[in-house]
Amino acid sequence: MSKYVSPVPIPAFDVTAPEVCRDIYGMPMFITLPTRDLAASKDFWIRGLGFIDLFSIPDRLTHLRRWAFQDVLLVPAEEVGEVPAMSVSFACVLSQIDEIAARCEELVPGCTSGPREMPWNSIELTVVTPENARVVMTAAQPIDPDSEVAANLRAVGIEVPSA
Repeated sequence: MSKYVSPVPIPAFDVTAPEVCRDIYGMPMFITLPTRDLAASKDFWIRGLGFIDLFSIPDRLTHLRRWAFQDVLLVPAEEVGEVPAMSVSFACVLSQIDEIAARCEELVPGCTSGPREMPWNSIELTVVTPENARVVMTAAQPIDPDSEVAANLRAVGIEVPSA
């Protein structure tokens, strides 16, 4: 039997749900939801669905979390343009971004945008699939603890190791 990591407990009638995970870790995947009202959406996800506000960047992003690997990013609707209402992001490594872009462009010319550097210290490639799904391949970058990026991350409550 293979060993795997999951926050989901073994099914039982008396099982207890795991605690909300407040750790900062590389997310293997997450969804991004555009919203016309960040405050109302945040309130619904927190009070209705039991998520927490892991951190927020005012007027740009709210990172919600429930159990480990249950991450939702709320963003202003106008930032998503002509793409579907929901997108999915998958983690990859920096060396994969260009090869993924090349393969996708070979299959469907014009389907990619980026890669672009994001303020949360990642490089992201956006791919629109033939079904019009928005898939973002996101690769974390090494972080300079003395950089402006590190200072911005600390400002929203994310610990960045010092040099």
